[in-house]
Amino acid sequence: MKTKTLKRNKVNVVTLGCSKNIVDSEVLMGQLKANNIEVEHESTADDAGIVIINTCGFIDNAKQESIDTIIRYADAKKAGLVDKVYVTGCLSERYRPELEREIPSVDGYFGTRELPRLLKTLKADYKHELVGERLLTTPHHYSYFKISEGCDRPCSFCAIPLMRGAHISKPIEELVKEAKHLAKNGTKELMLIAQDLTYYGLDIYKKRNLSELLKNLSDVEGIEWIRLHYAFPSGFPMDALDVMNERSNICNYLDMPLQHITDAMLKSMRRGTTKQKTIDLVNKMRDKVPGIALRTTLIAGYPGETAKDHQEMLEWVEQTRFDRLGIFSYSHEENTHAYLLKDNVSVKVKQKRAEAVMAVQQGISLELNQQKIGKTFKVLFDKKEGEHFIGRTEFDSPEVDNEVLVKADAHFVRVGDFANVKITSAEDYDLYGEVVS
Repeated sequence: MKTKTLKRNKVNVVTLGCSKNIVDSEVLMGQLKANNIEVEHESTADDAGIVIINTCGFIDNAKQESIDTIIRYADAKKAGLVDKVYVTGCLSERYRPELEREIPSVDGYFGTRELPRLLKTLKADYKHELVGERLLTTPHHYSYFKISEGCDRPCSFCAIPLMRGAHISKPIEELVKEAKHLAKNGTKELMLIAQDLTYYGLDIYKKRNLSELLKNLSDVEGIEWIRLHYAFPSGFPMDALDVMNERSNICNYLDMPLQHITDAMLKSMRRGTTKQKTIDLVNKMRDKVPGIALRTTLIAGYPGETAKDHQEMLEWVEQTRFDRLGIFSYSHEENTHAYLLKDNVSVKVKQKRAEAVMAVQQGISLELNQQKIGKTFKVLFDKKEGEHFIGRTEFDSPEVDNEVLVKADAHFVRVGDFANVKITSAEDYDLYGEVVS
């Protein structure tokens, strides 16, 4: 029987959701390894006696995926294919009583800030000295780098504060130590993540201190790219862009979710800004950092969104010409401020509006990519797939942005290395090129 081949103390960690969850899983795995517990991430061997599922509870689709995964492993436990199943992360934080009632065969549910309690359950000690040490699940040449936890923003649609709590910044010296540890082990690119990068330092330094953090991280030997994700537009610390200009290893890239553009939607979403202020901010950023790649995320079908609101957003996307853009259909989340509003845009209309925005963005992306033909870019290569080595420019983050493809039979590059690539052709979201000296 399968149960005879189980390694009873081996742990398989399954991660769902965003990059912040990835970091949490990596920290958990680092702690387990330091306790001499064998651990793997999303193992295909099916020989682990213990499974820990790190869940997402952000929007409907993510919640359903988490629930389906919990049920799958709970059923595997009943069949004797695993011994213990534990659940942690955002879904567990937000819906623990309901989960305990509906899926009681799970051996324990843990919140987003209960790592020591989870470790104790596994008969492992929480080792405070392991600052910055974790087992990477990404390729070693890049790493997601969480600079804070939680969020203090009042956005009406967002359940993150319910799951992650209030904003807590990590001290600069702790983050520098972590960056040095990662660099020593081969990490060349740090992707700074937080619920809101712009709040960094307010709690411990009594000021927005992202610029000071960037300077310190930029000085870490071996770190060649630093990338900024998830910045809030209201109160953005413009001095961070000065550091971006000054330091060659800080990518000219900013991920700033704007969510919408009409004044009515921004007010209802409690975003603390207006259409004109948003337009002025984007223009100021582009003036301050010429050539900056701006990525944004939008919401389609928020309660009360009219056809006019949608059309205004379409026209703004067309005019603004973001380098990268994604859009989600609105998810009606209980216990959020927007849950008090009537979810009055149908699923079909939400999807249709999202598709319309992406159709506009697809054309913009193609035009911008075609302008790169004949130009040479520094490219970091992430993987080899089929006939191509696949990498990214400084204007692209893994998984979500454009890729650069180089023919493997004509050029050799090592995964994890940089190379200069001349772009020879372009598609909507892919660039093709050849390595040049």
